[in-house]
Amino acid sequence: MTRILIAEDEERISAFVAKGLEAAGYQTLIVDDGAEALDTALSGSCDLVLLDVGLPTMDGFEVLRSLRGQGATIPVIMLTARTSTRDTVDGLDAGANDYVAKPFKFDELLARVRLRLREPVTVGVATLAHGEVTLDVLGRRATVGSREVDLSAREFALAEEFVRHAGQVLSREQLLSRVWSMDFDPNSNVVDVYVRYLRAKIGAAHIVTVRGAGYRWE
Repeated sequence: MTRILIAEDEERISAFVAKGLEAAGYQTLIVDDGAEALDTALSGSCDLVLLDVGLPTMDGFEVLRSLRGQGATIPVIMLTARTSTRDTVDGLDAGANDYVAKPFKFDELLARVRLRLREPVTVGVATLAHGEVTLDVLGRRATVGSREVDLSAREFALAEEFVRHAGQVLSREQLLSRVWSMDFDPNSNVVDVYVRYLRAKIGAAHIVTVRGAGYRWE
């Protein structure tokens, strides 16, 4: 049976989430400390982590960076009361698969859990290229001409989406859905923030703004 690690130091929230997940057919394990969450996630005993940002000993960002730094690919959904774009970007850059702001509706959280558990490992074309930009999908390496560019996991995913659909206009709604698996929030500027990051790293001319429609990879 699928086992989900709930790393949350507020007992009321962890008990609520555990009860809902168990009713949906999952096993759960609750920890309330960052260091313990890291050890448990690395043990291979769980299939997904619900990771609160405000944990003692190590906060959620530290746990996630250490987890990814040690090569762990277990899906991680961040849970946090912090709702600023900067915090969302930090979580996604650290390697989170998704980001859910508190307070949340359990049905939404459950839908995100199901989505992340059925995501496949990347398969298919190993290398994508368009013009001077080349993406090694399996190795997660990007080069512009002969220069290797250091991209975060989310920046790489956004670049991959653009290159796979070069010449097409991609709306913010499409990019949020495909790269972040998030419903469109008209108040969110996370797509624009990451487009700005990509332009700075690979060259502004590669991503054209199409007013009122979205972005196009040139």
